[in-house]
Amino acid sequence: MLNSLFLEISAVMMTAGIFSLLAYKLRQPLIIAYIATGIVVGPGLLNLAHSVDVFETMSSIGIAFLLFIVGLNLNWRNVKDVGRVALIAGSAQVIVTSIIGTSIALALNVPLPTSIFLGVAFSFSSTIIIVKLLTDKEDLDRLYGRIAVGMLIVQDLIAMMILLVLSAMQDGQDMRAILSFSFGKGLLTIFVLWVLAKLVVPKVFAYAARSQELLFLIALGWCFAIASALQYFGFGIESGALLAGVSLAGTGFQHEIEAKIRSLRDFFLIIFFIVLGTHLTLGAFDSVVVPAIILSAYVLIGNPFIAQVIMRFMGYHSRTAFLAGTTVAQISEFSFIMLAAGIASGYVLPEAMTLATIVGLITIAGSSYLVAYNERIYDKFSHLFPQKKHEHDDVQQTGVEVLMLGYDRMGREILPAVENMTAQYKIIDFNPAVVEQLLTEGKPVMYGDVASDDVLMLAHADKAKLVISTIPDMSVNDAVLDFFQHRHSATSIVVTVKSSADAKRCYDLGATFVIVPSILSGERFGEFLEKRKSRKVSWNALAKTYMHWIGDRK
Repeated sequence: MLNSLFLEISAVMMTAGIFSLLAYKLRQPLIIAYIATGIVVGPGLLNLAHSVDVFETMSSIGIAFLLFIVGLNLNWRNVKDVGRVALIAGSAQVIVTSIIGTSIALALNVPLPTSIFLGVAFSFSSTIIIVKLLTDKEDLDRLYGRIAVGMLIVQDLIAMMILLVLSAMQDGQDMRAILSFSFGKGLLTIFVLWVLAKLVVPKVFAYAARSQELLFLIALGWCFAIASALQYFGFGIESGALLAGVSLAGTGFQHEIEAKIRSLRDFFLIIFFIVLGTHLTLGAFDSVVVPAIILSAYVLIGNPFIAQVIMRFMGYHSRTAFLAGTTVAQISEFSFIMLAAGIASGYVLPEAMTLATIVGLITIAGSSYLVAYNERIYDKFSHLFPQKKHEHDDVQQTGVEVLMLGYDRMGREILPAVENMTAQYKIIDFNPAVVEQLLTEGKPVMYGDVASDDVLMLAHADKAKLVISTIPDMSVNDAVLDFFQHRHSATSIVVTVKSSADAKRCYDLGATFVIVPSILSGERFGEFLEKRKSRKVSWNALAKTYMHWIGDRK
């Protein structure tokens, strides 16, 4: 059994690797390669994945990890500014899309009950897929990305309410009683997690952060513990994983946790998309091809258009509305769950699931392209969108102006000069005690290992104007300089070394300026920053002067 399962996973992953190489070569979204892998290894063609339960479980783990990371980044201070548009646009889009979708299904001679279920089911978009696509584009923190995630969360809440109603109808229970009970359980769960997040979690994770391996293990344990506990009490694994992440969002260690878990998430999410592809067989395609194409076109074009109109009506810039609209151009995992419940209760024809599977695959593939190239599409057709004054434009976040890597000792001396230069700065430090102190002082700080590309990406380091590393470790310097070199960034990079020989090496690796603490103190470098700001001295001239000074000191 073990050998057979291992061979199945090997065959699936090798096939995914081949398709992914081809997709990357053709500059196509990798999600397309994963779905294509599922179609090829599924029962419709090669039938290589026999252990269906195992692959389904791995798929669920991928979903849990994704929503856990979404929760880690759910900063309510950033979400509250899009709460109104997310609530209104998310709810209105579900209502309008459901009505139009039901009408289209009826026009295709689908019976009324099945048409209603299809219309409602196709109004929901996939949080899992969109968060993955936005994360890959590093657009999750942009205005349209935050609005999109907010809309998707609203849709998920509506979907869960509908599923509760369907459950009550199927079991013959009193709907008022079951809704009241579920609402009470939800409030109690949120209260318990809030208490834990306030009193227990910060202390546990502050202690665990002393070891990267321990922090990683404790974070995984917390994710699985909360997800399992909520599943036991009648909630879904997805809800538990999301809330587990939310409860850690204020610890200060969320970025480092995300960096550690991201590779695990990516592996299991690949399995999720492959499993999705296995649901499509060529025999099923023939019987519903025409309705599938029509409904897919509606989801791909109609959903974004409806969302865009709603956001434009609320006063948002056409770019923001268009970009956010492209994120709702696919159906959700809740669509399948809802149709399955309808089939089980006898309201929906079984053929609806085959239709939904084909629509799902077409729209997921299509929306991957829409999200990947949404800005290019908008720029090409922007003349078709009339502009209004005082609209809320969505510009690419450029990150902070100055990013400090490390704070203790030298960073403490440099910070006053940085604060005089700009208020748009951030500090990344690996020491939990330092992070806690800076948070107490109200300084913008982030916990993380600066030698990690993931941490630098999360901090948008390549978009900063100036990066100052005060860590005199050549392994860290190598990693930081390599990060910027591979991204061809125009960022000015200041690093710290222990010797003049290391300084020369860092200049060769692309450093803009190098600090040797035994020669140049942090306080003196702060004076250099002030001089550069006031006299506008170039970094090259400053570096030459400094290297000449080092030669004199030697």
